[in-house]
Amino acid sequence: MTGPARAAARRALTQRWQAAWRTTLAAWAALVAPLVLGGCAALMPADTPPPAADPGSPTTTTTTADGAETVGVRWRVRVEAPGNLAALLQQHLDIARLPALAGDEMVPEAELSRLLDATPAQARTLLQTEGFFDPTVRLVRAGDRIRVVVDPGRQTRVGRVDIDIVGAAAEDADRGDPVARAVLQGLRSGWPMPRGAAFRNGDWSAAKAGLLAGLRDAGYAAASWLGTAAEVAPEDTSARLFVVADSGPLFRAGPLQIEGLQHHEASTVRHIAGFRPGQPLTQALLLDFQDRLRQAGLYDRIDVGFDPDPQTADAAPVRVRLGEAPRQVWTLGLGYSATVGPRASAEHLHRRLFGWQLVSRNKVEWARLRQAWDGEISTHPGERLWRWLVGGAVERLESDDDIVLSQRLRAGRAQNSTRTDRLLFVEAERSSRRNQVQRGAASDSTEMAISGNLHGVWRRLDDPLLPTRGWSLSLQGGVGRAHGSDSDSGWFSRAYGRLTLYQPLPADWYAQARLELGQVFRPDGVAVPDSQQFRAGGDDSVRGYAYRSLGPVVDGAVDSADALATVSLELARPVSRRLPSVWGAVFVDAGNAANDFGHLTPAVGAGVGVRWRSPVGPLKLDWAYGRELRKSRLHFSVGVTF
Repeated sequence: MTGPARAAARRALTQRWQAAWRTTLAAWAALVAPLVLGGCAALMPADTPPPAADPGSPTTTTTTADGAETVGVRWRVRVEAPGNLAALLQQHLDIARLPALAGDEMVPEAELSRLLDATPAQARTLLQTEGFFDPTVRLVRAGDRIRVVVDPGRQTRVGRVDIDIVGAAAEDADRGDPVARAVLQGLRSGWPMPRGAAFRNGDWSAAKAGLLAGLRDAGYAAASWLGTAAEVAPEDTSARLFVVADSGPLFRAGPLQIEGLQHHEASTVRHIAGFRPGQPLTQALLLDFQDRLRQAGLYDRIDVGFDPDPQTADAAPVRVRLGEAPRQVWTLGLGYSATVGPRASAEHLHRRLFGWQLVSRNKVEWARLRQAWDGEISTHPGERLWRWLVGGAVERLESDDDIVLSQRLRAGRAQNSTRTDRLLFVEAERSSRRNQVQRGAASDSTEMAISGNLHGVWRRLDDPLLPTRGWSLSLQGGVGRAHGSDSDSGWFSRAYGRLTLYQPLPADWYAQARLELGQVFRPDGVAVPDSQQFRAGGDDSVRGYAYRSLGPVVDGAVDSADALATVSLELARPVSRRLPSVWGAVFVDAGNAANDFGHLTPAVGAGVGVRWRSPVGPLKLDWAYGRELRKSRLHFSVGVTF
């Protein structure tokens, strides 16, 4: 064969291979496209002739291996429907999804015709999930454009609701049990689809799941459905809802089955449990138990639960699986605070001191304006979660006007729970103050006191770390006797309170308000240690002013005072839906400290800030303008103050 002949043969062979390859690709596209769409398309029978394409449609003709021709087409779809229905249909209709999935591949005209025929029924099925049972669906095709025009009609609304609960919950309520009555009444009144509400499949499923979860959370862990039904009457666009639930038995606490202990005693876990045998095993009870185990600081893996077997309901064993935290922990820290400047800290924690049921904690902190040591030894939680403790502290605190050196020694008892903290203690303290404005012995002073004190914190919050709704209240009271280097000896008393409110507002706004009051009662001529008195200013007081910079001025320096009053109002909201944990805030603070409330003149600070709602608590960066100083300053803090 000559050279030109061989070249012609190669070209002919290449053309045949290209034609066969194009035919194979077209066949695979017709086969694979229906599978990619999860059944939204099906293969046409071989003997079904494809309908002719509309004039103006971008089409292509492919010749198959047996010589048959297949017409392919591309198109664009627009769904016209009110509100969110357009997005629902655009996302789920096969005819709207296929162009994006097919990409550059041409889809057979026959397949497009099949999709067009199926679209009205598919649209009606989707609309029924939103409560539209009598819609009108029209298809308009012009060239490569397809319009799906939808008139959904009237939305179906709930016309009647029948909630029937049988089993132990109903029997207990009939016998007059107030707890069972409250549970059933709460489930019925809290049903989220009352008469007149729009009927949607998603809401219907969520309402049923919520009612069953409510029964289980109340201690009826084996609750189940006997039957549920939604009867829809399209002629009057109403739905009748029927639910019948069997609560099953009320599960009550049996023995604790404790696993995973190596060094700590099981008696500590029983004390932390805080509930008696026979008490209903509600979800709140188990969550509180878990929180108390976490707060005890002895365990780093906690799992509390029980087997919802109706046969053991009267005394269900409570399973407690624990992993003990390391017995000793060192923590080193570096940071910065607008209050005391750069700081470094070292903390040592021993959870089993001398092999006894004792926890020791020692912390040393060194900052430019504050140096401190704080230490405590306490027992593991005992009956009713009470702990015995003994502790001490030494602190040197420097401000623009003075240097205060304090030493404290205390002994007492503490009780900590999820919603309440209590502390009763006797404290001996000594405080010396050096005036940096007017140096000299005459301007320095030393005070000593011994006092009995009672502190309490009550929290009713949706989240203890990142609260948005609820309140917290801190109260302190104490009585003691004081003696000063240049003052008389005498009795004194001290009272302090701090109330913080959290409230969600419309449009994703959240409000936080705070009121703080304090008063020291003492005779004239009796001086008390600086730690017993008050000053204002700083991150959690009056922003726009330095830490402890607000109070009466004595000898040219700010002094601590007997009366304190501060208020704060803050509004915050997420900066965007993409960053829900980053909030912007505006705020105004006011307050001061004085020798009595009659001479207290509030200092005002206002500004803006940024909040990052981190897993360890809110991180706050604020810019505040102090009206009295006519200056602004930055404030930085982490956590929630109670």
